[in-house]
Amino acid sequence: MGLSRLVLVNPRNFPDAQADAMAAGATDVLVNADVVASLSSALSGTVLAMAMTARRRELAVPALWARDGAAELVTMAATADVALVFGNETSGLSNDELSMCRRWAMIPVNAEFSSLNLAAAVQVMCYELRLAALDPGRPPAISGAGLLASHDEVEGLIAHIERAALSSEFLDPASPKRLIPRLRRMFSRAGPEKEEVAILRGLFAALEKGLKTPIEVDAAKAARKLEN
Repeated sequence: MGLSRLVLVNPRNFPDAQADAMAAGATDVLVNADVVASLSSALSGTVLAMAMTARRRELAVPALWARDGAAELVTMAATADVALVFGNETSGLSNDELSMCRRWAMIPVNAEFSSLNLAAAVQVMCYELRLAALDPGRPPAISGAGLLASHDEVEGLIAHIERAALSSEFLDPASPKRLIPRLRRMFSRAGPEKEEVAILRGLFAALEKGLKTPIEVDAAKAARKLEN
């Protein structure tokens, strides 16, 4: 999520081989982490510390939801250092530790399962901070996708479908009804891409190989009439 500054308060083991293994390529964050003896030391120099807790505490300062808290942190970080504070995996933050933070926030989870594990809570908040700090824009385009078919390409597909429908005798040329207008309406709603049109054209071309042409169909019908 682009965050790199980590401060650890009195960790039980550090450095730690298990932590390195779980860092999944981000060991530089651990290598450059600051280790301090107290939360007060960790917060030195910050102008805003926001604590994360799942428990509703009787505090004078009202809680924020995670998204609002992330937005406030990002705004303050533009001019000075801020901190996002998490407790340990077992018991979270104590009331004394929480009181050192000017703000506190909660992740809006299911009330019946209010407590996330530490890694999950950190990931959620790092995601919220990234959204608040950056406009990610549109997701990256998938190669070959997203190029809309042109009017000519869609009309070519519709003509191909009509030809296949005639060849298979699905469509009666004397009574076409509203097949073609309905196809046009369907493709207008769908907004097919170039590759999708090409796939359908290929499919109908393969199906046509085993079908009679419209001329052959008309000839067969005329022959049956003569026989009758």
